[in-house]
Amino acid sequence: MKTIKAERAADLVAKHIEGLILEGSLRPGDALLPERELAERLDLSRPTLRDGLKILEDRGLLAGKEGRGLRVAQLGATAISDPLIEMLLKKVEVADDYLEFRDVVESSAAAMAAERANEIDLNNVRECLDRINHSYEKGNPAEEATADAELHMAIYEASHNVVILQIMRALSGKLRDDVLLNRQRLFTLPYTRDLLRDQHRAIGTAILERNADAARIAAHTHLAYLRSATREIREAEAKLGISLRRLEGGGLSNRKTGH
Repeated sequence: MKTIKAERAADLVAKHIEGLILEGSLRPGDALLPERELAERLDLSRPTLRDGLKILEDRGLLAGKEGRGLRVAQLGATAISDPLIEMLLKKVEVADDYLEFRDVVESSAAAMAAERANEIDLNNVRECLDRINHSYEKGNPAEEATADAELHMAIYEASHNVVILQIMRALSGKLRDDVLLNRQRLFTLPYTRDLLRDQHRAIGTAILERNADAARIAAHTHLAYLRSATREIREAEAKLGISLRRLEGGGLSNRKTGH
């Protein structure tokens, strides 16, 4: 039978690790230290540590396979699999609603970051801007997309608002990467790569200079452009679809193209 002291210790270690996950210090996919090292780091017995980790596994905060150790669960991926979100993903028009939501949240998050960021946060923003510039110079859209996502996440973290961080961490994966912000489609528009780099630089610079008003405006300008660009692409694709259907008789005639 476990003692009351041991049960309390297990609850305390679970609460401590849960707090690290909530504040973003432990991120989805992060691997925990091996059990022996983790127990030493936390000054706990290994049985007490196992009990605390089991509490977090039962809550769905940690996950792992036998012999591979534990990792922070992909909480966002689980939340996004909700049937309502899956249904929304099938509706093209939800892209504009999503970008409008991001505009509201990210404009505020950028302003908060300018006011609240510590030196570690500011270094993360600088490094993200450097990666964006480097990938831009290399002409590598895939690396640019990754650096773009990392910058936005760095801004959420620098806002020091855990609700913003966790909600945007959950949404930023599937909604953005799968359908809503397909950078390859955006890059079909003239000067898009240049504009995106300049917009990200403006947001990052305002945060580094601790200018909350400029950061808010720069973030809004960026999201307003994305909304406008995705509308333009959607309208062009719709017109192309109509033209192709007319050419083919809506798929219901024996008309031969070219005649």
